Order: sequence, then structure tokens, then C-alpha cells
Amino acid sequence: MAFTASDICKFVLAVIFPPLGVFGERGCGADLLINIVLTCLGWIPGIVHAIYIILKY
Repeated sequence: MAFTASDICKFVLAVIFPPLGVFGERGCGADLLINIVLTCLGWIPGIVHAIYIILKY
């Protein structure tokens, strides 16, 4: 699986502010809400979830 430039930008956004990475991949939906909650609970769970979503789709 080759990464595109947009994937790399999403990874950078996922590390800086995880909900932006999820929003870039899936838009506004349940995944974004889950990521916002995880980011509020702790920075690392939000990052892990964002990277999972980017790699999954």
C-alpha cells in the first residue's frame, strides 16, 4: 500500500490535532465524535484512533 501526499498530511494533522486527521479522512460523523472524546480523555488515545482510521480507510 503506497502512501500519497494527502495521507502524509493527514498523519501530520493526526499528531498535531487528532480530530483534524479523522475529519480529513472520514468527514463529520461517528468516527469524528469518537476521536474528539478520546482526545479529551487523553492525547495518546486520540492519536492512536486517528492513525487507525487513516490506515483503515
